[in-house]
Amino acid sequence: MANPEEALLLEDLPFSLDAEQAVLGGMLIDPDCIPVVLEQLSTPQMFYRKQHAGLFEVFLNMSNLNKTIDFITVLDEVQRAGVFADAEEAKVYLAQLMEIVPSTANIVDYCAIIQDRYYRRRLIQTSKEIESYARDRDGTSAALLDLAEQRIYDIRQNKDASGLQPIGDLIVETYDHLQKLTGEDKELYLGLSSGFSALDTMLTGLNRSDLILLAARPGMGKTSFALNIAVNVAKKYADKSVAIFNLEMSAEQLVGRILSSEAQIPSRALRTGIMEQTEWGQLAACADILSRTHIYVDDTAGINATEIKAKARRLPNLGLIVIDYLQLMESGGRAENRVQEVSKITRSLKIMAKELDVPVIVLSQLNRSVEARTDHKPMLADLRESGSIEQDADSVIFLTREGYYDKECETPYLTVCTVAKNRHGSTGDINLRWDGEFTRFSNLEMELEPPPF
Repeated sequence: MANPEEALLLEDLPFSLDAEQAVLGGMLIDPDCIPVVLEQLSTPQMFYRKQHAGLFEVFLNMSNLNKTIDFITVLDEVQRAGVFADAEEAKVYLAQLMEIVPSTANIVDYCAIIQDRYYRRRLIQTSKEIESYARDRDGTSAALLDLAEQRIYDIRQNKDASGLQPIGDLIVETYDHLQKLTGEDKELYLGLSSGFSALDTMLTGLNRSDLILLAARPGMGKTSFALNIAVNVAKKYADKSVAIFNLEMSAEQLVGRILSSEAQIPSRALRTGIMEQTEWGQLAACADILSRTHIYVDDTAGINATEIKAKARRLPNLGLIVIDYLQLMESGGRAENRVQEVSKITRSLKIMAKELDVPVIVLSQLNRSVEARTDHKPMLADLRESGSIEQDADSVIFLTREGYYDKECETPYLTVCTVAKNRHGSTGDINLRWDGEFTRFSNLEMELEPPPF
């Protein structure tokens, strides 16, 4: 008896033979249209017929390697790839493709037909998968809804579970990315600027799919630092959405902090409402600027990673996620102890960052052992309920302010920002200025090496 996957392959799924043949024939007779086709059709899986998918992959590889494309060269490559049973069949079919093409002028329309049928096939297959899970009584309805939403989201993002990929294809993609990093639109492909120049230099920005852990003892200003970064990103990249999930404070309190920092009005004044006339003007101007950004705030208590992902992926052009803080999150499942539960949460957050392709900054508490040391400098082992936190995070950042412990300190404003782990480069200390009145951090000194932004 055929398994469900085999049964699906035997079904008469939607496809257009004419459109597939027209596109492949057009690529063969007019190689100049290949870049146009590759903009519309990203993977061989978009072709229904197995031979068509194999032939498209040959065109794709030849184009990436800048090989000459004509009847003879393509015939040689398809024979090497084993797309057809023998050389004679390959020769006859390629000749037929060249005769079938009505005109390459309409090749974009032919690509649109192939794309349409491809998404219809994926929806049918996904629907059957969801139906199979729905009939399985072992799963919960909540898990089923999450699965259904994730599968549809993957289709929208054109994600395929393609499994193992040849290193040659990945090298081509890497070269393409490197060329984009040196092109006119390089800012679109660099990590996001945090607004703190020395930190950007060390981390090479807030990189896509990175899980960035920001940890400190209470009173060090980790929430303020995260909010400063969130606002800096939202203001610099006007087209990007920034999602802030705060599990400790209400949305109103959080916005009050942001307004205090940006308008440079004492936070106490915002809590009491006692402000000078000039401060009201500053507040109005700041509120106008912030209202034009795409910052979204969620203060749901006890939220889990699945819920965060579901909410975040609905935002247009998502750029950054900030979560405050890790120890208040729930795993959404059972765990033997809290350490295992936190470990499960951090793994889920790392997977979320990769799936959504955005940096995720998550705040975390530190153990009291920091306060027992004379220098009060945190270490990775100080992460509370650590488990696999330091393993899952791409970067780990600590905040320390000696003025918090020593009231006679000559530099109470000095905050040491320690990059304790960095998968993309070096680690070390960065000096920042803390202004507690406005809950605001700023660059304390200009670094000799400017950030790549």
